[in-house]
Amino acid sequence: MRVYIPTTLAGLAEAYKAGEVGPVPLDAFAVTPSLREWYVSDDIEELEYAALNRAAQASLRLLAVHPDVARRRTVIAVDVPDAEVRFDPDRALDPAALGEVRLTRQVLLADAAAVHLDADDAERDVAAAAAALGAADAGDDDAQFTVDGAEDHELLWFATQEIPNLIG
Repeated sequence: MRVYIPTTLAGLAEAYKAGEVGPVPLDAFAVTPSLREWYVSDDIEELEYAALNRAAQASLRLLAVHPDVARRRTVIAVDVPDAEVRFDPDRALDPAALGEVRLTRQVLLADAAAVHLDADDAERDVAAAAAALGAADAGDDDAQFTVDGAEDHELLWFATQEIPNLIG
């Protein structure tokens, strides 16, 4: 199963140094039954893109609580055995939990399939979105508009061999 682990650029650097993503349990996003139902699609690429976007939103939340790190949403894509992924069907109807899974073991960075990261030109919008997240959660429509602005930026795809250049 392909899972998308939200992190930050600093978190990616830590994972690179340690050789693994952790600590366990890891929250991630994947194509779950509830995500399939919500998006009403059989196209696996569309569904994986939706899971990636959910991970990007979670990465934005990490940026909001870590104001000292680079303002670039970061997601690590990893293929793991289905048995190592936990899905809570009781949260299936919660729109906030769409695609949420939990990994039960450390993930070696060497097993990563790719890294998805905002381009440099997204930093200003991502910074504004991270700063506005609390107000958006409280119902402020203008703040939600700012948060949605970060989603106008597509995450770029990078091969794992490029990680040293991304964190350098």
